[in-house]
Amino acid sequence: MHFGVNLNNREPLIAPEYSLQDLLDLSTVVEANGFDSVWVGDSLFSKPRWEAISLLSAISQRTEQVKLGTSCLVTSTRNPLYLALEWATLDVLSNGRTILGACMGNPEEGVRREFAALGLDFKKRAGIFEEGLSVLRSLWSEGSVSFQGEHFTYDDVSFYSGTEMGPLMPVQSPPPIWVVSNIRLLGDLDSEIANRRLERACRRIVELGQGWLTCCRAQHPEEVVEQLGYLNEAAAAMGVDISDYAISYQVTMNIKDSEAEAEAAFDQYISQYYPELSQSMDLSNWGPVGRPDQIVEWLDTFRQAGVTHFVCRFGDLDQFGQVERFAKEILPHFNQN
Repeated sequence: MHFGVNLNNREPLIAPEYSLQDLLDLSTVVEANGFDSVWVGDSLFSKPRWEAISLLSAISQRTEQVKLGTSCLVTSTRNPLYLALEWATLDVLSNGRTILGACMGNPEEGVRREFAALGLDFKKRAGIFEEGLSVLRSLWSEGSVSFQGEHFTYDDVSFYSGTEMGPLMPVQSPPPIWVVSNIRLLGDLDSEIANRRLERACRRIVELGQGWLTCCRAQHPEEVVEQLGYLNEAAAAMGVDISDYAISYQVTMNIKDSEAEAEAAFDQYISQYYPELSQSMDLSNWGPVGRPDQIVEWLDTFRQAGVTHFVCRFGDLDQFGQVERFAKEILPHFNQN
């Protein structure tokens, strides 16, 4: 099992006792306590936070071993050429430790406004997302891209003018992409619609990624099993071996001595962190709250459903305390198994 920590790059804007410097310091605490990755989130202005790639660049110089990831980066709002250059730079700065958790953007009204402000058609975000990831993979794997799509057209473009020693490239070829898919995020869908979306999402994961990243349905481990079935079907149809693909889950939790105490802190935190989603979703679907044994039970359930990597986000103003408590009281359970 693999465990990482989301450093909550929105929290410095909503919590007076958690600064940007604290976030950087926390990355070293996470590494020292045996976690294997650190993560930051992304949003333009619907849920403002400090910019993800800049933060990971700083963290890359504070840490030595932990993987550096985004959970998740809205790649469909970024020009893929600039993103390929920025991420390759980060991968070199970190000596090949990056994981791009990539998403297309959820259906919140705030996200729709972001697309409109950028002059992008929200309804076409899936196509923009898929084409953008194809461009990234080509530049990172081959050093150049020729692409003819609905949204992007490139003719032998590379980060190479002829005077350099070679194309600018990341250390990893390519850096792993964990494709986000949250088909059931906003509740039950008509079965036919859900099936079509699951099939497309799983083809996308197999073709364009090296892992699947999901979240926010913490009461439904059966949905992980459901999508893994579609994922295996897509892989078989495409002749791809996905045995080493990461199956990752970002889980938001709160660890206290009692469930009531954890629920109170958690509910207050999420209502500030996600003001729009917190009103439209059952907060119990964000993740487990309560005593360490309750957290372990939840993690065990989703491990048995097929999850191999957990990105732990702590819904609490005391980020350091939550990280250290998880490391001391929960992490050893999985290190022994």
